[in-house]
Amino acid sequence: MIRILLVDDHPILRHGVSALLSTQEDFQVVAEAGSLEETARALTRHEVDLALVDLDLGTGNPGGIEVTKMIRREFSQTRVIIFSAYDADADVVRALDAGASDYLVKDTQPTQLFRVLRLTAGGDGSPSGNLTHLLRRQNDPEALTAREIEVLGGVAAGLSNRELARELFISEATIKTHLHHCFTKLGVDNRQAAVALALKRGLIRI
Repeated sequence: MIRILLVDDHPILRHGVSALLSTQEDFQVVAEAGSLEETARALTRHEVDLALVDLDLGTGNPGGIEVTKMIRREFSQTRVIIFSAYDADADVVRALDAGASDYLVKDTQPTQLFRVLRLTAGGDGSPSGNLTHLLRRQNDPEALTAREIEVLGGVAAGLSNRELARELFISEATIKTHLHHCFTKLGVDNRQAAVALALKRGLIRI
């Protein structure tokens, strides 16, 4: 039996996912949580093999990345899958860095969700699924790096090179270098086109 904790700030969504998982004989939702604090309490009270954690837990609250870090730091026997409405590269990189074993979007088909849950619970804790795909993509010289995605996200938010440099604690020259690499990899020649293409590909969001 795979013991699962659902972490999402929307009770109705948790109820729906729980009902879906209950159709499988080897899944048991042992607890639900809507915040970092509730997650910690649930893990203290229950034995959990796998936490399915939403990336966004509401404005002003610690999100799924912070929850993942806490789980991996304090309850290392519990593996984490980030479950999000978005699959932007920057979010997947952050999930991997935080210690997540996989990353799924919420429009994933149930059969795929079941498969990844079983693989993650029965595996050795190494990244799989979307994270493995990301690792392969990161080795592609044409793929944007996490920092380049971060810079493009700032451009999309309307920040100037000077503002970006100040926010990221790097020089304006470095910002220009990152942007040049973005233009080359995306096959565009200006900021607006780079942002438009990055949004279309789901690399960033605004």
